[in-house]
Amino acid sequence: MIKPFLLGAAALATLFASAIAPAAAAEPTAICYNCPPEWADWASQLAAIKADLGIAVPFDNKNSGQSLAAMIAEKDKPVADVVYLGGPVGIQAKAAGVVTPYKPAAWAEIPDGMKDADGNWFAIHSGTLGFFVNTEALGGKPVPQSWADLLKPDYAGMVGYLDPTSAAVGYVGAVAVNQALGGDYGSFDKAMGWFKDLQKNQPIVPKQTSYARVLSGEIPVLIDYDFNAYRAKYTDKAPVAFVIPREGTVSVPYVMALAKNGPNPENGRKVLDYVLSDKGQTLWANAFMRPVRAEAMTPETAAKFLPAADYARAKPVDLARMAEAQKGFMDRYQAEVK
Repeated sequence: MIKPFLLGAAALATLFASAIAPAAAAEPTAICYNCPPEWADWASQLAAIKADLGIAVPFDNKNSGQSLAAMIAEKDKPVADVVYLGGPVGIQAKAAGVVTPYKPAAWAEIPDGMKDADGNWFAIHSGTLGFFVNTEALGGKPVPQSWADLLKPDYAGMVGYLDPTSAAVGYVGAVAVNQALGGDYGSFDKAMGWFKDLQKNQPIVPKQTSYARVLSGEIPVLIDYDFNAYRAKYTDKAPVAFVIPREGTVSVPYVMALAKNGPNPENGRKVLDYVLSDKGQTLWANAFMRPVRAEAMTPETAAKFLPAADYARAKPVDLARMAEAQKGFMDRYQAEVK
């Protein structure tokens, strides 16, 4: 009579252990849309969040446009807890009703103009657009110094830019070249003419972050942010130069927001607090972003950037006007270029 009882107890113990195993294995999680490891060194930021908060944030390779589209599609059953977006897309996310107000711990230290008054989005860092160049992949050709240079036949098949109808950095590039050539938010004629001329050089137009493709030489010149070029040069020791074009360019903040009705809102709020904390902001600075809390940028890191005289050619964007103009630009680009 004892043996059957012992077998029953063992079976029950096995069943109990298997029942609690998933719960024991579970860990606090926050889902971030558009947190790709190769962009802005999100890999280090998310590793620090895991180490310091115990919250796992999986990598996500969506771009800004794809993230907003997914959040709109999932509006009735949200998947994301937080989202990272190019500045104008943050305004669009608020308008779409997929984010909700949250003012993180360092709210007061975020400058006006870099945050929504109610906390629907706020900047965490910014970047300056220019040319991310693999100098060895140019095959002896000079490093291009201007928007006009990229149209020269010498650079046929060598120039890349992210699809501006999908990726925030692609649209920023359109704004940058448009303004550099004399256009404004009310008319993208200058940008349209430039993109049409560039088509003769058979540009490479990916939708996703293409950091690795520049390092490999597959894309010798990518219209991209300074922080990716500096990371390639100083962290990955690649043969890379960053160029702020002679005609001018723009600097743009990247923002984060708390998803509306996300599955893990408390974890999401902790992540947003962290990316604006002293450590989070220092990590952005170490990744060559300009942290929104400027004191996080050390003199040693700042010394690796191009001189101030070069950055004088970069103008801040008007996020609201950029957001308003984006659909009109996208419609024209689809019809006239793509």
